[in-house]
Amino acid sequence: MSDSSSSSDLIVVGAGIVGLAHAVAAVERGLSVTVVERDERAVGASVRNFGHACITAQTGEALRFAEQARDTWLDLGERAGFDVAECGTVVVARSAEELAALEELARHREVRLLTPGETRSAAPVSADGLHGGALLERDLRVDQRRAAGAIAEWLATRPGVRFHWSTPVLGVADGLVRTGRGELRGDHVVVCTGHDLDRILPDAADEAGMRRCVLQMLQLRAPGLRLDPALLTGTSMLRYPALARTEGARALRDRLREQRPELLAASVNHMLTQLPGGDLVVGDTHTYARTPEPWSSEEFDELLLAETRALLGRDDLAVVRRWQGVYASADGEFLRARLSPGLTAVAVTSGIGMTTAFGLAPAVLDS
Repeated sequence: MSDSSSSSDLIVVGAGIVGLAHAVAAVERGLSVTVVERDERAVGASVRNFGHACITAQTGEALRFAEQARDTWLDLGERAGFDVAECGTVVVARSAEELAALEELARHREVRLLTPGETRSAAPVSADGLHGGALLERDLRVDQRRAAGAIAEWLATRPGVRFHWSTPVLGVADGLVRTGRGELRGDHVVVCTGHDLDRILPDAADEAGMRRCVLQMLQLRAPGLRLDPALLTGTSMLRYPALARTEGARALRDRLREQRPELLAASVNHMLTQLPGGDLVVGDTHTYARTPEPWSSEEFDELLLAETRALLGRDDLAVVRRWQGVYASADGEFLRARLSPGLTAVAVTSGIGMTTAFGLAPAVLDS
């Protein structure tokens, strides 16, 4: 490593969205930054997601981070040249319980309730069993397959920023990162390796009770379909905190336990977003383990496909890609562990990194 003897104000380990958010926040504070990434580009959770910044359905600290991140996403989209759409999210209600959950949310959030006709105008869903819906107007859609790369390219043009790609990290200590290419030194090191925190700082991961959450997701071709907003369904109401706490969502969970237990068994969050080329990103199921099995479940994929056909009222959906996403999971939504004066571990442990990272990172640096 040619510049291993030089020092930075901040060394960031990991060039996913959480790591890049810390680099962006450091640059805004006039700090010099070195980013170290084991791969030649971001290929993990930061590109395998829905590209959905679900702001309105968060609570507490996550809501504050999401609101702050919203402004940063819009700014970075312009500066780094990737698409960030202020298209909102349509949440579909196909039962009385789901509609009740949306009505309760609308009493204390910036939410516009929709009639069945308005719901179908906003999203191409089937009229069968449709009770109505809601538009979460502040949510964003990000071009997730370009964003991380574009942000990294933009950061690399900023004074005092260096990237070391394809550089495995062998260990970290106070102000020190040992890599396969030599040592890097800085005033502070922030480790942002997501679910792989236990590969570098196993004690910190153990103390947090961190596991890996494995998602199964699909890319579907739907000729002629146009979907500007993200599209959430009843199962999403069971996972996003501001909705999950409503009486309607609690009643929905009870009904699904009796009538659709397979959805709960797979921990389904059935939602859709559309890629710039027109294909749909559809997901997702959730399984949890410290060391997950490497196999995908065809049953889970078929469940997602069947739910999407019913939601859209279409039988002409073709599977283009299947993949697994992985993110860190632990009690609470965020891990922030100050391990020494010059070493901090940071992870989003609730699957909302795209939504909150650009609010979380400034809070970490300010601390």
